[in-house]
Amino acid sequence: MSSETRRPSAPFVKRKFYARRKFCRYCSDKTLKIDYKDYRGLRGFITERGKIVPRRISGTCAPHQRKLAEAIKRARNIALLPLCANHT
Repeated sequence: MSSETRRPSAPFVKRKFYARRKFCRYCSDKTLKIDYKDYRGLRGFITERGKIVPRRISGTCAPHQRKLAEAIKRARNIALLPLCANHT
């Protein structure tokens, strides 16, 4: 009885997704510097909840991600950047 009520399975179509290759903006543009006093530049690497964006999402290389994390933590320490999200 269970074999009679079974539906034939539809063919599974797998779509190919090509993500755009991420690149480190600090490696491609040598004039950009990571500075903890540049809070406007660092704000792009922080989520709306105040967390540091991981490098698999931001696309930065490992050395620059370490420098970014250090700069963000320094900017938080002197209150240029928020420690957490705004409570509204």
